[in-house]
Amino acid sequence: MPIKRTLWIAAALLVVVAALLWSFRPRPVPADIVAATVAPVTVSIREQARTRVQDRFEISAPVTGFAPRLEWETGDAVRSGEQLLTLQPVPASVLDARSLEIAEAEVARNAAALRAAEAALESAQAAAELAESEYLRLQALFERGTISASQLDRARSGHQQAHAALRSAESNVDVARQGLRYARAALVQGSGAGAENPGAFEIVSPVDARVLKVTHESAGVVQPGQVLMEIGDPASLEIVAEVLTADAVRLEPDLAVELERWGGDEPLQGRIRRIEPSAFTKTSALGVEEQRTNVVIDLTSPPERWARLGHGYRLEARFILWREPSVLGVPNGAVFRHGDEHAVFAVIDGRARLRPIVAGRRGEFRTTVLEGLEVGEAVIDHPDNEIQDGIRVAPFRTAGS
Repeated sequence: MPIKRTLWIAAALLVVVAALLWSFRPRPVPADIVAATVAPVTVSIREQARTRVQDRFEISAPVTGFAPRLEWETGDAVRSGEQLLTLQPVPASVLDARSLEIAEAEVARNAAALRAAEAALESAQAAAELAESEYLRLQALFERGTISASQLDRARSGHQQAHAALRSAESNVDVARQGLRYARAALVQGSGAGAENPGAFEIVSPVDARVLKVTHESAGVVQPGQVLMEIGDPASLEIVAEVLTADAVRLEPDLAVELERWGGDEPLQGRIRRIEPSAFTKTSALGVEEQRTNVVIDLTSPPERWARLGHGYRLEARFILWREPSVLGVPNGAVFRHGDEHAVFAVIDGRARLRPIVAGRRGEFRTTVLEGLEVGEAVIDHPDNEIQDGIRVAPFRTAGS
């Protein structure tokens, strides 16, 4: 019995020791294990973009005038030469009681001045007629030798002075008439001139287009250069993307562009038409100042696919710098720098093994592998600081690519 008991105790101790050893053994580190596969790789640049009508026309007031309420609405079609609106002369201001009294008194004063000028004109006309008659009479006497030359000279001078006074009196009458006209104009009350007013100015459409925006809906006085409405042809859309200058130097005209998140199920296709040579400063959402430039894109997809797009619509431009439909690669997170080389952690017999590789192009989601891996080999995606060469790993998720 003592021997059996000793054996049972020894066995129990062995079980406990084995359990302790099992519980304290190194556990495999959970890792995201993926396979190196042959799949498409695309190198691209993504930026927010917006649509823009190529040929837009801002209809503005050429002169100061009174613009009536515009009946046009956004989306209305206009024809070339069609009247858009008529600018009327600015209505006269309404006078208060005091200003009206002053204006009426000014009219009366100028009317009296006109009457005085007309009376002075009659007097000057009579004096001019008398001087001319006297001059003609003395001229006849001088020719017969009855009077001296000095007497004729005095008569000629009086004749000239009388006619000069007549011309002055006529000018004074004209001045008085204009003064009365000006005073009467000050009495005119604002009444809103009609369309038949000869001072009206018609504004017509320069092209066949549609109304894009109405900026002056209500009637009112407008100043020269003030924009009243904007027209353009929505069928002539282009895309404008604000691209970082560091990315813009990688682009070139005629480069393929995919336009996404525009509202349709499939991306629209386009090509770069122009990269503007001047940049501008723009502050990002994080408050960082960035240098950007506009990249203009032409749509190459059939017009019926994007017929619902309008001016100023937002979308996302994806500039395709390089694309390979079938190439060996791994997720971007699996590749890291190790010294002067690229490397991955390959998974061999349940252990992580540091593997130098020759990496090619880095796409949006995958990096091409030129040397160092074979199709189907397992690697660790996004290895953390716990992953070391030779450590045991266990997958917590298996992904194909």
